[in-house]
Amino acid sequence: MTHTHGIHTIDTGFVRPQFDAAYLVVEQGRGAFVDCGTNFAVPRMLAALDEVGITATAVDWLILTHVHLDHAGGAGELIARLPNAKLVVHPRGARHMIDPSVLWAGASAVYGESVMEQTYGRLRPIPAERVIEAPDGHVVDLGGRPLRCIDTPGHAKHHLTVYDEHANACFTGDVFGLSYRDFDTANGPFILPTTSPVQFDPPALHASIERLLALKPEAMYLTHYGRVEGVERLAADLHAQIDAMVDLALAAHGKPDRHVALMESLTDLYAARAEAHGWQQGRSALRQLLGMDIELNAQGLVVWLDR
Repeated sequence: MTHTHGIHTIDTGFVRPQFDAAYLVVEQGRGAFVDCGTNFAVPRMLAALDEVGITATAVDWLILTHVHLDHAGGAGELIARLPNAKLVVHPRGARHMIDPSVLWAGASAVYGESVMEQTYGRLRPIPAERVIEAPDGHVVDLGGRPLRCIDTPGHAKHHLTVYDEHANACFTGDVFGLSYRDFDTANGPFILPTTSPVQFDPPALHASIERLLALKPEAMYLTHYGRVEGVERLAADLHAQIDAMVDLALAAHGKPDRHVALMESLTDLYAARAEAHGWQQGRSALRQLLGMDIELNAQGLVVWLDR
């Protein structure tokens, strides 16, 4: 999918169609990828270059919004196929790209090595000399087009957002929530926040959303999934739901099985909001589409409660 200003959406193929996006930005014949999906997405990333008519040698950058594996699992394999590209990543995430053993061990302890290899593929280290740390305000030069990296914690401490002034748009990773095209109605896109299992921080997430809103962007490019407009309304929806999710977590505190209680109450919250948005497919269909996200949000809220 091609948008204006040389921005191309790539479906990485993770989980289901239109679930996980990466982006290719082209300027003056030079390219930058923003996020890359898993190892299994690498052929799709390279095919995108063919489709827009540039070679792998014309790619200067791979910018990661954060190092969660649905965004960055294929970074090592992709960089190995882009001879001139450097990896740009938040300073807190750089070490995990140079030596992904801790990242792999942590996820494998939860899911098991066989599931990890089937889902993401084995992580490939990136030579340290090809990794650039991007603190807040760092500017990536793509053929004279500035791409500014903004520190945006809340979903993860190592999260950055890429602001493209030329397009007046942000590549938001997970900090501006999830908006699957399955839920679009005449009222526009439906959006919900995403926690992470270990680093959800509600005040920081509120602040990051407000910081992006202050840029007055025309659009947000979400990893999950695609370009969304009407960002002020979407930001208000995110703020309201973050607060509602925190209230649900506090209400579940002390219950025998907080996780199950939260799964149910989160489903009720999103189903009610989706119905009010004009989505008429019902609670069970919503649970089927958002099952993984509801699970992760419940995990993140429980960890936040304990912290």
